[in-house]
This record gives sequence, structure tokens and C-alpha cells, in this order.
Amino acid sequence: MDDLDRKLNDYFPGLVVRKDLTKRIREGASVPVYVLEYLLGMYCATDDEETLEKGVESVKRILTENYVRPDESESVKSKIRELGRYSIIDRVTVKLNEKADIYQGTLMNLGIKGIAVDPDIVTRNGKLLSGGIWCILQLEYEAGADPSPFIVASLKPIQMPNVDMDELLAQRSQFTRDEWLDLLLRSAGLEPTTLEPDTKWHLLARMIPLCENNYNSCELGPRSTGKSHVYKEVSPNSILISGGKTTVANLFYNMSSRQIGLVGLYDVVAFDEVAGIRFQDNDGIQIMKDYMASGSFARGKAEISAYASMVFVGNVNQSIESLVKTSHLLAPFPEAMIDTAFFDRFHAYIPGWEIPKFSPENFTNGYGFIVDYLAEWLREMRKRNFGDAIDRYFKLGNNLKQRDVQAVRKTVSGLLKLLFPDGSYTKEDIQDALVYSLRVRRRIKEQLKKIGGMEFYDVHFSYIDQETLEEHFVSVPEQGGTSLVAEEALTPGHLYMISTGGQDMIGVFKLELQAISGNGKIVKTGSASSSRMKDSVNIALNYFKANAHRVSGSIHPDNADFLFQLIDLQGTGIPEEGGLALFISLCSASLARSVQPQLAIFGEMTLGGTINPVKNLAASLQVAFDAGAKRILLPMTSAIDLPNVPPELFTRHSALSTVTIRINPEST
Repeated sequence: MDDLDRKLNDYFPGLVVRKDLTKRIREGASVPVYVLEYLLGMYCATDDEETLEKGVESVKRILTENYVRPDESESVKSKIRELGRYSIIDRVTVKLNEKADIYQGTLMNLGIKGIAVDPDIVTRNGKLLSGGIWCILQLEYEAGADPSPFIVASLKPIQMPNVDMDELLAQRSQFTRDEWLDLLLRSAGLEPTTLEPDTKWHLLARMIPLCENNYNSCELGPRSTGKSHVYKEVSPNSILISGGKTTVANLFYNMSSRQIGLVGLYDVVAFDEVAGIRFQDNDGIQIMKDYMASGSFARGKAEISAYASMVFVGNVNQSIESLVKTSHLLAPFPEAMIDTAFFDRFHAYIPGWEIPKFSPENFTNGYGFIVDYLAEWLREMRKRNFGDAIDRYFKLGNNLKQRDVQAVRKTVSGLLKLLFPDGSYTKEDIQDALVYSLRVRRRIKEQLKKIGGMEFYDVHFSYIDQETLEEHFVSVPEQGGTSLVAEEALTPGHLYMISTGGQDMIGVFKLELQAISGNGKIVKTGSASSSRMKDSVNIALNYFKANAHRVSGSIHPDNADFLFQLIDLQGTGIPEEGGLALFISLCSASLARSVQPQLAIFGEMTLGGTINPVKNLAASLQVAFDAGAKRILLPMTSAIDLPNVPPELFTRHSALSTVTIRINPEST
């Protein structure tokens, strides 16, 4: 055992288990992890190898002889009848039958309903009434007995009946922050010594929905990174909806039976494979948006509240660099959910691509909490709130709107609950949690800006230290180093333009034009040959031929052919205009002189040489700046719109402060 293992056994005896034992038995047993680890905690709470091996054999024997597999239910029923009494392991749920004034239980795997349960058993095990618990129980058989021939002779829970929070909070002080973080990861089955610090924070963030009410998060990334593991295996209080298909009745409220759905029965509802999320009801997504915003929803005449957190996990099939450049990081969601109002309800976006694919060495053989114990104290922490801890030392920057502030506070609260359930955090601890929280919320806001345009331009999140009054800005790693607009000078005839593509999406396009000996023709390839570009190309070429001598006497348009290709850098579709940019490209290629580096060209020209103003100037500027442009070429007619551009575009803490605005004269 290492030092952390020894401390765990010293301060939490009987509440920890060696995780390699879980792996050994888990491979051959379909019993939930929290049930298996509870049994291991009962029989294997020792560091003596001989005793430990005997304990493992005992657990295996109990599972083999008593665990009820659903496909063997009839065989087990027969054993109970023939033997008169038989012990089984099954999940037991109890309800009060007020008409008959008795408690009646349901055995999930055995498939028996209506078994009478002694009131004393229910009183000692209150969780039987709130979702049910796994138990070892002895069943007797009495033919003709009412209401069921199966009778509960004894019942013993094999999940944590309760958690002594005072003991947990008192013992937390015996561990440093790093030790406690490693303990949480080991409790989830992972080996922290094989993980980078940033990865540990991402894995910790996966647990926030277990301890924070109404917390909405998503994680998209490569396969085999364990995105759904926490929600499926670590806690009995969460449920993973595989495949994504569900109904409003199942998830929220069944109008026929008047029963609340999964959001009222579990602490976390997680959706696996977000690309496959489908509601059979037309209003499903709208109800989900309402619930994610307020924690309540309306069905019929009633407004119903619940506390379940919503988690969305899925796979990214493209490289992150490609998505950042050409689309947005929420693209894997189904088209019906690509809605800024829906995504704005997310409190965090965990970058799954920063978590390595798990290999055998990433899984621990050391000690960790019994997962049921971990799940129960995290559930107790849902009653507490640490979100106001920020206000002791920091203020949030002015780019954060109300939903941003709420999201950051919730994430900070969740991280502090996980790391410091006793509230013993320092200013540095709060700062670390705050920086992480700002980053995972900004990742959401960056995608909203790409989907919704200028409505979400204020993405430059910051916090202010109340002691020094220094403002610190927080960035997201994937936004840096991915400029579409190259920093170096381009080949003559090559340039970038900003234009509206398909479906009114503003995008960045690269024009590549080459002059060769010929007789004044333009040869178009790729998107440049589209009928949508035909008028712009003809206008630019004709105006160039008529006015080339005014640009330079050395240009002879009729002695050259021009090879023209248009590249859509962001997948926005064929642009509706591009004549002005093409005219400048023709001049550049003919003179063999490059345009200025990092220049983006706006606007369109008419056959007479008039330059039309830029449509939606603010959004176009935002697209250009995000693509890495540091110089822009605007028509004079757009100067009148500059006062309407948010000043943050020019004054924010980034390279945008070096932008040079060049205003064109009215004529080309």
C-alpha cells in the first residue's frame, strides 16, 4: 500500500475497498458495481492477503448462489417453493398500499410484485421507499397466502443505508487537496498517477452533476475515454439513457398514471450518444429547455419541480481543429437541438478530446471509497451551496451575462463540494475552481457565437481580484493557434474575403487566382464555376478589362488568361457575392504583387464600379476577427455603420487591438 492507501484505511475503515478486487470479480458478474463493492467492503476490509483471498471467495460464492439473474427468475421461484426458504440478492422497492394498509415490495430481477413487507423492516431501511435498494433477503413460500405466497423472512441492505456526514467532514482535514482529488479518482476506478493535472480536473468535473442540483453539462470527445462510466457504474442515483430515444412521459411526467418521470426519481439523467437523441413527442425538446432553465416544467394544469441534473455525452468524429475552423463544437447534436436557446442552458462543456483513451494502466489497483458510500455523500452535498465563495475574493468581468454568472457559480460550487466538503478552501483553491469554471462556460459561449452570431459576441470572460483590482482573462485552448487567415504574405492573386454563403451564414473564403499567357479568358474551377458566382465573376472581369489601365499601365488583360479557384474555409456554402475581391485578386495577379498579410476584404461592386455597403457589418467583422484577420478592407459606404459595432470587438484583450481599418473611396 502507498501512503494514500494507508491513510484511507486508517481514517475510513470499512468504507474503502481495493479496486483491483472489483475488477477481478466484476468481469464475471453482472451485479452493479456499488453492490459488489459493498460486499467486498464487508468481507475484504483487510490488508492480510490470506484473509483477503478468503473474503474474495466468499463474495464470489454469495453472488453465485444468491444473485438472481432475470433469465433465471422462474428457476429461483421454484427453489423457494421446493425448499420452503431461500436467500437471494435482488433490488427491492417498497410502496405503501394505503387501501390495504400494508407495505408491499417489488423484486426487480425476480419479477415478483405485491410481497408483504414488515413495517419494522421499512422503518429501519427508509430507502426502500425512495427508489429501492439492493438487499440480501430470505424468502419463504406459503401457498395460498395473501397478498402473495412469497413472504420476506429477513432483509439486509447491501447498499449504504446512511452516511455519517460529520465523520466524513471531520476526516477530510487529514488529506491535502491533491490527496483528496486522487482519492476521488481512485474511488471511480482510475489511477491518478497516470493522468495529467488538467485531465484530473476534467474527470472531477464529470462528478459535479452528482453533487449539484439542476446542473447541465455536456462532454463530447473521442471514443474509449470513459465519458459515460461515472453515470452508469459509480452511482445508483444516476441513470444513463443509451441510444438517446425517450418520451416526455418517461423523462418528465406521465399524464395517464400521474407519475413523475426520471427527473424526479434520479439525481442525474445522462444521455449517451447525443447524436441519437430523439423525442417521440413534438414538444419534448421545448419541455427540456424549460426544465434546464428553471428546474421545473408544466404538464397539464400543474407546474412540477425536480432536481435532477442533465448530462449529454457523445462522440466527435472529426478532428477538433477541423471543427473549430469550419463549424462548431456542438455539431454532433441532432439538428433539432442545434438551437442557441437550448445550448445557452448548459453550465459547462467538458473537452473530452483532452482526456486520453483509457488503457489498462489507467485503472487503479489501489484503495478507494466504496462507490455507494461515495454516491451517498455526494448526494448529501446536493443540500449545500458553495457558489457564493467567489464573492470573498473575486468579481466576475463585465462580459458575463446572467446565465454565464449562474453557470460559473454552479460549477465553482460543485468543484468545491467535491474537493472541500468541509468548506476548508483557500483563496487559491477558489481561484483554481473559478478559472476552470469560466473556461468550461466560455467554451459553450464560443459555440453560441458561431451559431447565433453577434447576439453572443461577449465571450471574453474574466475575473477581478478584489485585493489587487487586477483583471485576469480566461481563454479556451482550442481557440488559439487555429487561424484560417494565414499570418504570412500570400502568393500574388491570392486573398481572403468575407461573404454570406448558404443559409445566410457568414463565412471566410479564399480566392486563388493565377495569371498565365492567353487572350483574356477566366477559367473557373470548383465552387468558382457555380451559377451563383456567375454574375459576380463577369462583373469583376469586365470591369477589370475596362479599367486596368487606371490601375497600372503595365497591365494588359487581353494578353493573359486567369485560372480562378474559390475555397470555402468554413463550410458555409457558395457565396452570393465576390466581385470586389475578385477584382483586387485580378489586379494582384497581373502586377505580381501580394496583398497585405492577414487582410480580409468586404463588400461587393456593381458593373459601374460602385461599392455596395456590407450587409450585417458587425457579424462580418466578428467572423473576420475570429478567423485571424488583422486588417480589413471596407467600402466607404459602410463607414456609417461603424458606430453600431460593439466596441468590445476592437478593445477586447486580444490581437484585435492591432486591427487596421482601411476605408475605400466610393469608386474602385
